[in-house]
This record gives sequence, structure tokens and C-alpha cells, in this order.
Amino acid sequence: MLDHLTVVTHPLVQHKLTIMRKKETSTAGFRRLLREISLLLAYEVTRELDMTTMTIETPICEMDAPILDGKKLALISILRAGNGLMDGILELIPAARVGFIGLYRDPETLQPVQYYAKVPDMLEDRLVIAVDPMLATGNSSVAAIDLLKEKGAKNIRFLCLLAAPEGVQRMKEAHPDVPIVTAAVDERLDDHGYIVPGLGDAGDRLFGTK
Repeated sequence: MLDHLTVVTHPLVQHKLTIMRKKETSTAGFRRLLREISLLLAYEVTRELDMTTMTIETPICEMDAPILDGKKLALISILRAGNGLMDGILELIPAARVGFIGLYRDPETLQPVQYYAKVPDMLEDRLVIAVDPMLATGNSSVAAIDLLKEKGAKNIRFLCLLAAPEGVQRMKEAHPDVPIVTAAVDERLDDHGYIVPGLGDAGDRLFGTK
């Protein structure tokens, strides 16, 4: 079982994250780096997938070889910025089932408001990986995990690019059974609920919006 919080300190992850943080990094560059870093984070979040064996023929002989066990895992993008992580992970796991949960944060209350949800069936039989670049207040992430559990998911992991201590604590209190994998835990949240030092609004930087 993964620890509740895993910070991926691989040099390539940290190098790419630093470039993403720079305010002068272009939308195209940010998008490319997020896809690249998601591949490296996906390697970590899938480290302990269930395995079995199957008998195959190599060009030399027959052997019992390891393969993934169970139903295809489910990737759940927390819209909209989650899609930036999703693209890279799907390059690594192209057979994964994909779902989407649409949440936006009310600017006054900082509470999540759901506007869309479409997830794969039989979540109770799948490893479910929820992805969102930023774990800030944790409110949206907790709401998304609440919904996934309501849909039957039992084995859930949360993958993000950046986390704030407040968000990590909120997730731990609400869903202590959901491990978090991230590239960094930053200092704090500001008065607007943004991660400091952070990298700004991941969705705006990913899609070139303001």
C-alpha cells in the first residue's frame, strides 16, 4: 500500500516542475511539460498494481510471464485542469477507462460546486486514480472522492502536481484511505485559496485562459 502522501523527488520531475512554475513559460510549454511530468507521476501512482501471470511463447521457449490482474483501471479527470494530467497517463496506460467529474470553486466560499459527472461502471472492481494538478484547499478533491465512493469505488488514489499542506490535511481527515501522489508540497495557501509559491491557476496556464 502506498503511504498517505508520496512526494516524487525524481530529478526529472523536479526540473520540469521548476520550469512550469516560471511565469514566462508559454501555454504550449506548460502543456507539454504537464504531459511529460504526468508520465513520471503515473509511474509512481501505479507502482503497486495487482499482478498475475499468463503462459506465453517467446521466440525461444514457453514461459509464465507477469501481467496486470483484474479489470482495467479507471482514470478520473477532475475538470478542467485534470485533463492536462490525463493525456500523459493515457500514453502509459492506453487501455484505462476514463471518467470526468466537473467541479468549480465558488470564489466567495471556496466550496466546490458540481456541474458534471460521468464515470466508468464497476468502479468497485477497479483501481481508480483521480487526477487534478492542484490540491489546494482540498474541498474539490474531497467532493470528487465522495462522489467516486458513492459510485462504488473502494480502491482510490489521488494524483496531483502540487499540493498545499492544508489540502493534504483536509484529504487525510476526510479520506484517510486514499493515498496522495504529488511532485511537491508547497508552503501554504494565500487568502484566495491559491497555493504559494505555486504556479498560478493550472487550468488557465494549460488552456491559455484568464
